[in-house]
Amino acid sequence: MELKSLLVDSKTSWVEFPGLEGFELELANLSRKELQNIRKNCIQNKFNRKTRQFEENLDDEKFVKEFAEKTVKNWKGLKLKYLEDLILVDLQGQDVEMEMDFTQENSQLLVENSSEFDNWLNEVVFDLENFRGTKQTNTAKKAQKPTG
Repeated sequence: MELKSLLVDSKTSWVEFPGLEGFELELANLSRKELQNIRKNCIQNKFNRKTRQFEENLDDEKFVKEFAEKTVKNWKGLKLKYLEDLILVDLQGQDVEMEMDFTQENSQLLVENSSEFDNWLNEVVFDLENFRGTKQTNTAKKAQKPTG
């Protein structure tokens, strides 16, 4: 038996965001190879006149966009009031119980502007434990809910 016949490119899992009841995200794990490909796509070579050599610079905005696209596939239960715990927002005149729709742009903005969300996302998508098992609807450690 060959290892490559058992490898899976990606697997998704529903994970509850800790501390925000009902806010769950469908996340895809990110392999080392995929992370390297994202990074490679976001590197720009610029010529430095002082050193007379090319230097690699990471395009942070492009990296965040590609990282969010590859890892955050969907979400549910993100109430507007939860945004106040994650980023600076003006909710005046809004129904704070209303849910924020999932879009790739909303996902990218959340990763880009919330260090708490970004840090949590990085921990979860690289932890294989969150993607193990026969079901693809696991929850993260410490945020497990009853199955049934």
